[in-house]
Amino acid sequence: MTELLTAAQMRAIEQAAIRSGEVTGLDLMERAGAGVVEAILAEWPELVEAPERAVVLCGPGNNGGDGFVVARLLAGRGWKVEVFLYGDPSKLPPDARVNYERWLAIGAVNPWAPAIISTASADLFIDAVFGAGLTRAPATEVMEPLTELYVKGETFDRMVAVDAPTGLCMDSGRPLSGEWGAVHAFLAVTFHKARIGHYLDEGPFYCGKVVTVPIGLRPDQHGPGPALIGAPSSSMLGKGGACNKFGYGHALVMAGPPGRGGAARLSARGALRIGAGLVTLGCPADALAENAARLDAIMLRGIEDAGALSALMSDPRINALCLGPGFGISTREAALIRAALQAKRATVLDADALTLIAQDPSLFGALHKECVLTPHGGEFARLFPDIAERLAAPATTGPAYSRVDATREAAAQAGCVVLFKGPDTVIADPDGRCAINAAVYERAAPWLATAGSGDVLAGFITGLLARGFGPFEAACTGAWLHVEAARSFGPGLIAEDLPEELPKVFRALGL
Repeated sequence: MTELLTAAQMRAIEQAAIRSGEVTGLDLMERAGAGVVEAILAEWPELVEAPERAVVLCGPGNNGGDGFVVARLLAGRGWKVEVFLYGDPSKLPPDARVNYERWLAIGAVNPWAPAIISTASADLFIDAVFGAGLTRAPATEVMEPLTELYVKGETFDRMVAVDAPTGLCMDSGRPLSGEWGAVHAFLAVTFHKARIGHYLDEGPFYCGKVVTVPIGLRPDQHGPGPALIGAPSSSMLGKGGACNKFGYGHALVMAGPPGRGGAARLSARGALRIGAGLVTLGCPADALAENAARLDAIMLRGIEDAGALSALMSDPRINALCLGPGFGISTREAALIRAALQAKRATVLDADALTLIAQDPSLFGALHKECVLTPHGGEFARLFPDIAERLAAPATTGPAYSRVDATREAAAQAGCVVLFKGPDTVIADPDGRCAINAAVYERAAPWLATAGSGDVLAGFITGLLARGFGPFEAACTGAWLHVEAARSFGPGLIAEDLPEELPKVFRALGL
């Protein structure tokens, strides 16, 4: 996993390095500007030998100082550079002021002029107005000309954001500019480590692409932040050591009445493909024939009521449960959920199970630390209405309330792992540990927006729980593999394809 930082954490890392005497603020600013130029030339290599015209938009803080460095370095490569400054140059921070004066030695600084900026034309635009530390909406005189340039197509594929697109809260990925949104960048160059907002909410939409460049800072000394989920190790997923199928766990997936078994069958198939030793589908007796006609390696068990489920759970080898996909929302299903929770096994609760838990405070109170809740946005709002209301409120000041904040708070309330589904899936446990599975940028998997894909994800997590993964690790690993299976298959994906794509994904991981 790759750690993501808040703006405050990054600021603390920089200040600690400066206080230690290892580096100066000017050193960091110079390295940042150089990193931006290198990233630009790597993204558009044709510009290496053919310098063009650039417009650099600088702000009143250190982000603007980075912009002055970029302007100077581009000019040194033969570019024609026009610089605009928003703010009073006499009030620039010391390091930014130094780089302002260095630029003045070779070029002019134009005062901020919305009418002129909105009609600018260039081969490259640099947004160095407000960076990751933004805490309030930029003024209309900042956002209006930049928005007009984008609407006219002048900055399309030619806007580079230094650290963050102006107007975007980098702790949440939410724009603070109300009607204006944020600047539309096509490349965002950040430093040391990416910020949460680069991967969360609307951040990927406004950033376009993120490149992280080193600026010589040491490993971080701060509290834990959320992590970006990466590929699991082969040692985590490989099978070895167990002598028979029971060594890899026995997962039980509960299905609904006749005609509604497809979702549970998808979950069961996912659990089996991801490596559970055995998977049983439990269903009412009148649904046995339907499910038997569609299943082979997955076993079947008639389970009529909560008593039958409790009796089955006397078998300690059944070590993971999945309830919810295609389940139903009657009193019978509510009783089955209660019996499952009383068994205190690793349990994934999805779909209809979440609806029932949201309706019944006693079921919510029965949740335990071995549970994983997998809500999408609507289910999350029913389970955690107060949290969802805060998340839906307009973001006007930063740091804005984020999906990370919301998921952590939900996990603390529920006392178990919560996986908040979306392109920026957030996973948190009750202790505050948090990770983001971002299906954005080069990992985008729009094909997952298909019926049944969430049921397969529930099955993946259940299968990993059966294999002995902890709830948080199972949720993170299952979510990552879910996206990778979709990316491996590509366009035309339907939910049934996801489990069948896993062997290819495993081979790519070296298993």
